[in-house]
Amino acid sequence: MPFVFKKLDIPEIILVETKSFSDGRGFFLESFKESVFSKNGIDTKFVQDNFSHSIKGVLRGLHYQKNSKAQAKLVIALRGEIFDVAVDIRKGSPTYGKWIGEILSEENHKLLYIPEGFAHGFCVLSKEADVLYKVNQEYSPEHENGIIWNDPAIDITWPIDKPILLEKDLRLSLLKDIDNNFVY
Repeated sequence: MPFVFKKLDIPEIILVETKSFSDGRGFFLESFKESVFSKNGIDTKFVQDNFSHSIKGVLRGLHYQKNSKAQAKLVIALRGEIFDVAVDIRKGSPTYGKWIGEILSEENHKLLYIPEGFAHGFCVLSKEADVLYKVNQEYSPEHENGIIWNDPAIDITWPIDKPILLEKDLRLSLLKDIDNNFVY
């Protein structure tokens, strides 16, 4: 099988390891196969692909969309290396406020599945990075929300000291103050 599915410390978040086939021309890999993903706990219909290009030190996040437009995401770094983070924001969850962080890179070809009810962000560790992520709901500006990247209650151990942030991401709320309608 070209995939290995690993449940992480927050079991709803799944790390997907791919198998690539290399030769003198380069490599080939499957990054998504609905039938296999469904059998392994990712039974999500993806409806939109998002692509971002960022330079070293950029931190995007921590973003989420509120219900009824909450998004599950399947994230892969096509070029470069990122530290990808998901934070549980489901009220009543035993892992509420906890986070998972994984290195995704063009070398390891790993994907991270993040279900609805989690805030998402990443920072770029390489000179630049191209990130592609599938989502199961189209972007809805009126449902957009986020948590400040350095919320001390979450205490993410980001591998960069001085991130480059969008002005609006600098004004995001603390976890305790967010408009959140997710329930475990």
